[in-house]
Amino acid sequence: MAASPPTSGPTNRLAREPSPYLRQHAHNPVDWYPWGDEALARAKAEDKPILLSVGYSACHWCHVMAHESFESPETARLMNEGFINIKVDREERPDLDQLYQGVVQLMGQGGGWPLTVFLTPDLKPFYGGTYFPPEDRYGRPGFPRLLASLRDAWVNKRDEVQRQSTLFEQGLGELATYGLDATAGTLTAEDLVAMGRRMARQLDPVYGGFGGAPKFPNPMNLALMLRAWRRGGGAQLKDGVFRTLERMALGGLYDQLGGGFHRYSVDERWLVPHFEKMLYDNAQLLHLYAQAQQVEPRPLWRKVVEETVEYVRREMTDAGGAFYAAQDADSEGEEGKFFVWRPEEIQAVLPGPRAELLMRHFRVTPQGNFEHGTTVLEVAVPAAELAHQRGLPEDEVERELAAARRTLFETRERRVKPGLDDKLLSGWNGLMIRGLALAARVFEQPDWARRAASAADFVLARMWDGTRLARSFQGEARIDGFLEDYGNLASGLTALYQATFDVKYLEAADALVRRAVELFWDSEKAAYLTAPRGQKDLVVATYGLFDNAFPSGASTLTEAQVELAALTGDKRHLELPEKYVARMRDGLVKNAMGQGYLGLAADALLDGAAGVTLSGTREAVAPLRASVNRVYAPTFSVGWKEPGAPVPPLLSDLFEGREPVGGRGAAYLCRGFVCERPLTDAEALASRLAAAPA
Repeated sequence: MAASPPTSGPTNRLAREPSPYLRQHAHNPVDWYPWGDEALARAKAEDKPILLSVGYSACHWCHVMAHESFESPETARLMNEGFINIKVDREERPDLDQLYQGVVQLMGQGGGWPLTVFLTPDLKPFYGGTYFPPEDRYGRPGFPRLLASLRDAWVNKRDEVQRQSTLFEQGLGELATYGLDATAGTLTAEDLVAMGRRMARQLDPVYGGFGGAPKFPNPMNLALMLRAWRRGGGAQLKDGVFRTLERMALGGLYDQLGGGFHRYSVDERWLVPHFEKMLYDNAQLLHLYAQAQQVEPRPLWRKVVEETVEYVRREMTDAGGAFYAAQDADSEGEEGKFFVWRPEEIQAVLPGPRAELLMRHFRVTPQGNFEHGTTVLEVAVPAAELAHQRGLPEDEVERELAAARRTLFETRERRVKPGLDDKLLSGWNGLMIRGLALAARVFEQPDWARRAASAADFVLARMWDGTRLARSFQGEARIDGFLEDYGNLASGLTALYQATFDVKYLEAADALVRRAVELFWDSEKAAYLTAPRGQKDLVVATYGLFDNAFPSGASTLTEAQVELAALTGDKRHLELPEKYVARMRDGLVKNAMGQGYLGLAADALLDGAAGVTLSGTREAVAPLRASVNRVYAPTFSVGWKEPGAPVPPLLSDLFEGREPVGGRGAAYLCRGFVCERPLTDAEALASRLAAAPA
């Protein structure tokens, strides 16, 4: 099923849209509209229901439905005659996607994409689903039959449709505020440990990861398990996380030639992925593998991080320095074609013995493990085992495999690449800035911090004017930012400050957080709206309560506020985190899997906005800084005061009285705005940071 539309023939309105996903449908015979006033006004003027189709450019089943239904002249005729057809890129409008996914949930189905929802002209849903086939199958009605049935209901059973839409509207309102009627409570360290232990019970004991197939990386929940381990939850927590990280890195979920992670695995053992690569997955996994390196250094963690950073540089970085949104699963009309191999393709480019070695290493067989006898590469036989079997030194085998992988990668580069979604999303850029910034610190790679800074500089210059953050950039800044954009970017900028000590990033984070509170905080419900207050085109206001494939903006904003409190000494930044975590305490404890990132922010709050301020010249604090970067102390933020340098107003309170000791660089450790005696010895600092939290 082709990911790209034909390049000739008539076009519809979507041809004028900047979204790559919308442009994929520009040559459909469907009379598509983008979401906006024109389409909504026509629905009211003609008294027609709206057919809302939501997807994204890297979505395989979106391509399938497009090919089967939206490219069909007969199906398009039914759509055009009976409905006002609106296509939405869920990456541009996550608020609409969140709201109308609720329709499918209320119908007792799992959500997903493509999302297909039918609305009255006043935007109330009356039916929905995800993928619909062209004829009845998979237990789903055929799309043409569904269209005819719903058109008939609209014309001849209007009262029934209106009753159904009213029920859906009420249900969506209840979903949007689910859990906000709980009594506020106090989250404790014991709660956090219990959350981690409950997560551990859901881990696959053999392959890691949560549950069975399909299996998603779930990095924020793995990160929360490490936090619970740090608080004394037991070795099984760390072991479960490490088993998962190792299995993911050795399986087909990870691109063994080009680096970076695919979106999820269709099986329980991380072998066959859904091949799209999302910026937000790779950002979060980059951060998690860097933390794993702090917990227990391993060559595999370093390899994954280095290769993923290189993948992002090579494939996902715009000329301006910001990061693209996604790469498709499909190329040349087939899912995964770019990534899979047949034995003869390997034998054609490698000498016989090296080809045999590599095929055994990656278990490439004539039968294959994917479609049409092709193989998704996985590390089936490690280099150490191959060396033992052949009686060779392990480093020699490693060199042979590295050379073979390079040859295969260069060969693969000549293939037709999957489609690229080149949207620059401010929030997703924030997640990658955060991941790169930590990785730069842990692996002592200042160039990675410079790449993160380039992305931040682009977003701050082109997408943020001091009062408005844009969601998307494609030639121009478009769409007002959502909660996740403000939260993710602020979190990324606090991380970037800690990698560069350039105060402009901290100042920008502070401004973003303050503006986000004005736009999104609902003081009555003590929760955050996902869209700016007063958004006109939402039939129900939605709240950022859950962390899914990527974190809720409420969670990242809370994290940024706690870090800002630690990095600036401004206690006011803790006021809303304390209220919000108290409000969400019951939901956190009962459903940690759905609020993993909020658990990370709450963990930092439990440690009292912990921080380390280094004082001294760059050379004097270098050993102390290396200790901070090496140790797994995820609730501690780090800043630097350089003697003689002007003190920025934002840091004036924090820096007061924090000076070198006896001419030596000093580290001031503080929790709850109370500081310990300064430390000047790097090893003593490392020991203090590594100690279990109080």
